[in-house]
Amino acid sequence: MQAIKQSTIYVAVALAFSCVLPVFAAEKAKPARLGMGVMTFETVPGWGLSAEGKSVIGPTHGGVCVDKAGNIYTSADIGVFVFSPDGKVIRRFVGDEYTKIHDLEIRQEADGEFIYGARNASAEGIKFNAETGAIVLKLPFPEASGLKLKQFSPTAITVAANGDIFLSDGYASNHIFKFDKTGKYLMHFGTKGNDLKQFNTAHGMTLDTRYEPNRLLVCDRNHQPNGRLLHYSLEGEYIAEVITGLGMPTSAAVQGDYVSVPDLHGGVVILDKTNKIAATLGKNPDPAKGKSYNIPQDQWVEGAFSGTHGSYWDKDGNLYVQDWNVSGRIMKLVRVKQ
Repeated sequence: MQAIKQSTIYVAVALAFSCVLPVFAAEKAKPARLGMGVMTFETVPGWGLSAEGKSVIGPTHGGVCVDKAGNIYTSADIGVFVFSPDGKVIRRFVGDEYTKIHDLEIRQEADGEFIYGARNASAEGIKFNAETGAIVLKLPFPEASGLKLKQFSPTAITVAANGDIFLSDGYASNHIFKFDKTGKYLMHFGTKGNDLKQFNTAHGMTLDTRYEPNRLLVCDRNHQPNGRLLHYSLEGEYIAEVITGLGMPTSAAVQGDYVSVPDLHGGVVILDKTNKIAATLGKNPDPAKGKSYNIPQDQWVEGAFSGTHGSYWDKDGNLYVQDWNVSGRIMKLVRVKQ
């Protein structure tokens, strides 16, 4: 038995949702080739769908991460679903404590692997065991900060090598809060605005391990005139504007010298260590279907993304990408060997 409290209401919603979606004819779809050079990928048609070709996760507005065994975790409105590398659901964490996790990160620790999540609708960060789902830490708004906020709506979370936790209040104050590994408030930095050292929706964030010492890579999604990435030290000090002109960057995931950056307009940009664009994947050719949540499953186009929101690499360099999508879309992109 799964060692978590299940919500029969959410399970019923999930089952009903999977029954009404139109059939996706996975056997008729052909893989689409995306990218260029060493960053060339092929899609896996029908990955993550049921045997009948239907989405099984419900609406998505979340993230993706991969554990050391290669299993893929993705957050949907009703909870977290765990897929095997071949796209089969092997477990799920469904219930009130797991709904609407906007961003996910995974970390190997002394006593197991743990998922860290930012829950914007529930005004908290959480940490739970990746295998059992047991929640071991919650991060509500830190009263110790002395701030008086009208709203607290975290959108991103990441963890430093020493266990310090960073939680971005991207849908509200745009402060980034720093906690120690026990959840004790340490500090905060950043303000809302459109100036060089401000955030106009600090929507995504990760630990940028491409550099020593490690630093924060922050997705400033709504910066005008175009979205951008910023580097900050782990002490909250501004370092540099990394790249601009990215549309609406929603999140970032690092592997080796590369970082994948989904764009809400539809597409994933891959940057190399110099932060030059190495490839663009799945850019939607129809502007009307970019930045669009309401693309039902029967209108999905293989290799064209609509509201790209989360991504993550596996050990082989394959990418898993989630769309912000009414029908619940997650895709596997297999790295093409050169």
